[in-house]
Amino acid sequence: MGELIVIRHGQTEWSLSGRHAGRTDVPLTDAGEAAARALAPRLARRRPIAVFSSPLSRAMRTAELAELTGVTPDPDLVEWDYGGYEGLTAGQIQATRPGWDLWRDGVVPGGAAHPGEQLRQVAARTDAVLDRIRPLLGDGDVAVVAHGHLARVLTVRWLGLDASAARLLGHPHPGTLGFLAAEDGQPVISAWNVP
Repeated sequence: MGELIVIRHGQTEWSLSGRHAGRTDVPLTDAGEAAARALAPRLARRRPIAVFSSPLSRAMRTAELAELTGVTPDPDLVEWDYGGYEGLTAGQIQATRPGWDLWRDGVVPGGAAHPGEQLRQVAARTDAVLDRIRPLLGDGDVAVVAHGHLARVLTVRWLGLDASAARLLGHPHPGTLGFLAAEDGQPVISAWNVP
């Protein structure tokens, strides 16, 4: 059985400053592009049989620079819709909502472009992705290019855990890899935050 390779897109100005970039299409920085290019040799050795990516440009550009081919854009891999918190840092949110925690408290609705999304909705999207990917793993590795919070939810759903358990995973750094596998029939994380 192949592994599910979870790739977080490269650095953006917003990831560098800690701003929540859900649906806003923020481009990669020069450092983000360099990190994506650096993934190419490692991914070439793996030769994924299928690649799926968030349709946002930061993810699609990461896939391109990492020399992944046959990339299928998948809207279910787009980042959490942060609603009214789009573009804000955790510190800015906590200034008006002391003690706020994304995993516990969620988001507030935003405007038409950012209506907001609850954790259960993000989990439903990642479950749909996993349902499409699991049958492919019998033929080899599959790669997904996604975003930080979504990657954490996808990973805990792979493990069969409640989506709120994603708070227990370290945030994947931009331009890094995670590897999800099975050992003795049980889902496992075989590596996380690999540059």
